Amino acid sequence: MALLHFLCGSTGAGKTTYALRLCDQIGAARFAVDEWMSGLFWMDSPQPIDPGWSIERIERCNHRIWRTAVDVARRGTPCVLEIGLTTKASRARYAAHARDADLPLRLHFLDTPVEERWRRVEARNRDPGITAQLTFAVTRKMFDFVESMWEPPTSEELAAYDGVRVQSV
Repeated sequence: MALLHFLCGSTGAGKTTYALRLCDQIGAARFAVDEWMSGLFWMDSPQPIDPGWSIERIERCNHRIWRTAVDVARRGTPCVLEIGLTTKASRARYAAHARDADLPLRLHFLDTPVEERWRRVEARNRDPGITAQLTFAVTRKMFDFVESMWEPPTSEELAAYDGVRVQSV
């Protein structure tokens, strides 16, 4: 069975940049919730964006991404999942799903200081680059909302999920 690579890091940590590089290196399929949300839901989002509305749709996308990634991995292709994994509980839930599917996993923790992440978000808001079609401008209020939920993985969690800590990409 192919390895599932779970990426975690808060907003602006460099998950997309890292995921693209990792996929090129290992020949993996990439699943990014931001892309699915952009293609399916953001154009219909209420303004201002309602966190409850967003979270419900993110969960729907993550459910479908998971099912598709399992199918792909069972066919021998490694998968890189950018699906949030903001909390310890969400990482544990997906690790349990991987265990239930008998698929090995590796957690990649993109450990980037908050000041650097906010600087990147501001730069991305001015010039989206590769994320132009995938995201929307992230306000400081949105950044802080996600930051309030962010739980970096502990050393024990990294050990349990064959994890790697990636310093700023």
